[in-house]
Amino acid sequence: MQLKKLASFLVVLAGLFAASLPAVAADKENTMIITLKDGDVTIALRPDLAPKHVAQIKKLARDGAYDNVAFHRVIDGFMAQTGDVKFGNMKKGFNPEAVGTGGSDLPDLPAEFSKSEQFARGVIGMARSQDPNSANSQFFIMFAPAPNLDGQYTIVGKVVGGMDLVDKIKKGDEADNGTVADPDRMIKVRIAADGK
Repeated sequence: MQLKKLASFLVVLAGLFAASLPAVAADKENTMIITLKDGDVTIALRPDLAPKHVAQIKKLARDGAYDNVAFHRVIDGFMAQTGDVKFGNMKKGFNPEAVGTGGSDLPDLPAEFSKSEQFARGVIGMARSQDPNSANSQFFIMFAPAPNLDGQYTIVGKVVGGMDLVDKIKKGDEADNGTVADPDRMIKVRIAADGK
């Protein structure tokens, strides 16, 4: 009888845990959708980890600043970097020599490094210069875990749908630090709460 009660309790507990998982993606205000050439990638943003960074990303997405921005640095087995709204817009002002060096008109952000989360496959991190407080608009999506980034870069979210599409992003030249000739782009970026 005790074993039956324990089994029932574990089933209920497992159900509660499973029910809490999709809740992250179900928060439409903190769900970002990136349309790629092959379909949509859904990202659960993490304002609990990086409130200032997430707020800035959402503002840029809502302003349309990320639309048509290139994945300018893509290293197979590591990450795909995008988000240079100053030099990376492939429909207006794309500059292949400068892409990756720009940000947005918004201010740089103070680091919001996390000790509780790791850079695993699908995690979204903010790109920055040597200055830890220099993240602005650029971000990267991890293809694989990279423990060396833990506690060194701000984590802002995780891919919860469409990681197979991220895997298809055109890779760059490893000898040239992942620089991509004729790169893929984010066609459209939106926050789920805003609808289409």
